[in-house]
Amino acid sequence: MTTNIPLSRRAMLGGCGAVAALTAAPAFAAPAKSRRFEVQMSDTQWRARLGAERFRILRRAGTERPFTSPLNREKRRGVFFCAGCDLPLYPSTAKFDSGTGWPSFWRAFPGATGTSRDRTLGMTRVEEHCRRCGGHLGHIFDDGPRPTGKRHCINGLALVFRPA
Repeated sequence: MTTNIPLSRRAMLGGCGAVAALTAAPAFAAPAKSRRFEVQMSDTQWRARLGAERFRILRRAGTERPFTSPLNREKRRGVFFCAGCDLPLYPSTAKFDSGTGWPSFWRAFPGATGTSRDRTLGMTRVEEHCRRCGGHLGHIFDDGPRPTGKRHCINGLALVFRPA
């Protein structure tokens, strides 16, 4: 017997995020890792600087569980910086509530981030990384608000917020 259970966008995307979090093994290396970046450190140095969870996300392209980041509820004016190298990445004025469980932005500061193709999970996505240290931030999707139509879906642990 089949039953049709309607799912909200939040429930569906949250469930997809949970699957992504479970399938993103800590040993997976971000495609950006092989590139040369302005800030270079050994894995040992990155682990010491970031701690275990931030290292897993920024240096191994991990994903945090949805709805767990305090930055998801951050509403103050200020700037979101890379937790790896302290580069300013997103203005608070570009943040919006996407309902997905991760901090979301419709644009980054010009030249602050780079992108690469992510072909994990049986699909092709646009991975976003810090242009200075190569740290994995999250992914960019085409379902965001105007004026860009983009949703930068970012791990809260990849960011540090400083109020204005």
